[in-house]
Amino acid sequence: MLATEQAGERVVLRGEHWTAFVPFAARWPVEVHVLPHRHVADFAGLTAAERDELAPFFLRLLRGVDALYDSPTPYIAAWHQAPVATGRDTVRMRLELTSPRRAADKLKYLAGSEAAMGAWIGDITPETAAARLREAVEGVSA
Repeated sequence: MLATEQAGERVVLRGEHWTAFVPFAARWPVEVHVLPHRHVADFAGLTAAERDELAPFFLRLLRGVDALYDSPTPYIAAWHQAPVATGRDTVRMRLELTSPRRAADKLKYLAGSEAAMGAWIGDITPETAAARLREAVEGVSA
């Protein structure tokens, strides 16, 4: 999956050890997933180089999200890691960064199909969202 995402136009930020991209079926107007380049189950499995790159990488991504609008952008950052006992070799840790903000003065409210059935309706194509985020990230530093 990561190789496919790295080759596409939905990449927002790429480092030596991490890639941030807008997923194909993004649920939120601002949604970015961050994956390590190698299969790692959890934070404890990261190398020193991966940990060292993560902090400035994540900070630059957050500053880019904040730069989308004239006021700070609310967000939720959710780290997913492998279970402790089983399935550790099948789960790659990842970050899902989302914001309900769809414009400078608008929040996304869930439609009935989204809230009741999990059938999300995209307000913007993932490629357009990635281009906006890429431009915002390019204008900031860590």
